[in-house]
Amino acid sequence: MSNIAGRVREAFRGDQRIDPDGLIARLDAVRRLLTAVDGLLPDAELVPAHTLVERAGTRLALSRDHTVVALAGATGSGKSSLFNALAQLELSPVGVRRPTTGVTHACVWGPLEDANRLLDWIGVLPRHRFVRESALDGDDETPLHGLILLDLPDFDSVQRSHRLEVDRLLGLVDQVVWVVDPQKYADRVIHDSYLREFHRHRDVTLVVLNQADRLPAAELPRVLDDLRRLLDSDGLTGVPLLATTAIDPAGMVGLRTALERTVAERQAALRRLAGDVDTVVAGLDEMIGSARPVGGPNDATVAGLNRALAGAAGVPAVSEAVERAYRHRAGAATGWPVVRGWRRLRPDPLRRLHLPGPTGADADPAESLVAATSVPDPTAAQRSALGLAIRAVADRAGGDLPAAWPTAVTSAARSRLDDLPDALDRAIAGTDLGLNHQPVWWRVVGGVQWLVTLAAVVGLGWLALGYALRALGLPALDNPMVGQVPLPTVLLLGGLLAGLLTAALTRPVVRWAAQRARARARQRLTVRVAEVGEEYVLAPVRIVLTSYAQARDALREAARR
Repeated sequence: MSNIAGRVREAFRGDQRIDPDGLIARLDAVRRLLTAVDGLLPDAELVPAHTLVERAGTRLALSRDHTVVALAGATGSGKSSLFNALAQLELSPVGVRRPTTGVTHACVWGPLEDANRLLDWIGVLPRHRFVRESALDGDDETPLHGLILLDLPDFDSVQRSHRLEVDRLLGLVDQVVWVVDPQKYADRVIHDSYLREFHRHRDVTLVVLNQADRLPAAELPRVLDDLRRLLDSDGLTGVPLLATTAIDPAGMVGLRTALERTVAERQAALRRLAGDVDTVVAGLDEMIGSARPVGGPNDATVAGLNRALAGAAGVPAVSEAVERAYRHRAGAATGWPVVRGWRRLRPDPLRRLHLPGPTGADADPAESLVAATSVPDPTAAQRSALGLAIRAVADRAGGDLPAAWPTAVTSAARSRLDDLPDALDRAIAGTDLGLNHQPVWWRVVGGVQWLVTLAAVVGLGWLALGYALRALGLPALDNPMVGQVPLPTVLLLGGLLAGLLTAALTRPVVRWAAQRARARARQRLTVRVAEVGEEYVLAPVRIVLTSYAQARDALREAARR
């Protein structure tokens, strides 16, 4: 074993130093990622990331001058003997009763007071903390100053509490020394349940074949080669592998040299946390995918959503009512004054829907107090079309995202579905339908109708007065002639004919203008309905997509090492 120290140096030669600022930046990126995906991804899938952020922050805040190394192994592997041999004191009980180690023991090289906060966080009881300080050692123990060596319980203990304690501590320590023995070095429990799980922590993993003195000298290389093969299959290629024996000081040289190097570098805690970040990033990559593009609903799906919203909001019915209301109001303003009162007896089409009715003197003051419209409720087909349109938006927006995100996008698209009917109703009620003011030409035509009607009334009155005078035997009026026709007759017949002609000429103009009013109202209603769709459907979807983009970018930053 004379060349063991050289082999350890060779094994560690390729290790790269971890920049603390870079590690903190990676942890901040994980923290930003968690903020971005909060409420969007299953909480159970984010537990490792939350645990990492909490543990890393605490570990870095407690101490960077101490290195916590744990001796982990199965029952009978001799890790307690190694612990005592390294400390050169009988600190951890050694015996044949199994399990031998039931609690964690800690040996501190250096002042215990400086390490107590770290040991409190790790959870080592004060009565199981020991100090490796002696004036008799001189400078022999100085290379290990700052080391906190833990002797963990047996991970294959029959007592479940021991295994749980081992699993907890393995998530807190900076470096793990796995202790195996010649009899059980190939045991599936340590390889499948532990060593394989540490493949991203190769920089802080050390494996020792303990009790090497029990093997014949010729067998030791063969066993080490077989153990190396197993470690390579576990993903631990390049992890230092040493042979040790606690009963011979020469058999401890390699392990002690490795620990001295670890303590001197002050990198174990940083490398462990970097490995933890790698592990978390690998898990998050399956849910986020750092190379995935961020899509979104395209114009076709948005147009389909707007059509479905317009149908559900009753835009066709309202726009048709606008056309009929235009004709109704135009007829009341430009029609023959004699029949205008009869037209006003017919209800305004928009007033039936509790939408803005006539303005001016004909307006109903109670309409301003109406809280909702009376637009017909959407049919089952319209509701189904709206549901399909929202689903199409969600599918188009989340179709290219990893498996966990389409559900979040769909939930976001439907998150305000219950509020959508009231929002659409308010949008319809608040839309300016373009009928708030009478066109000037209505007033001109209405004035003309009043003039011709007045002429007819004057002619009728003139004729009636003439008949009355003749019936009473009084002198007849002097009726001017227009050609061969008396003026009163011209006024009466001309007024009636002019009124009918004006109405006939106005009717196609009103029809054309009503159709234009319908088109403008439909356009305005469609715009307002689209704004509701943007606020209640598309905006929540875009929030999820923005969160995904932020999480993806944070994941990329967290993956940089």
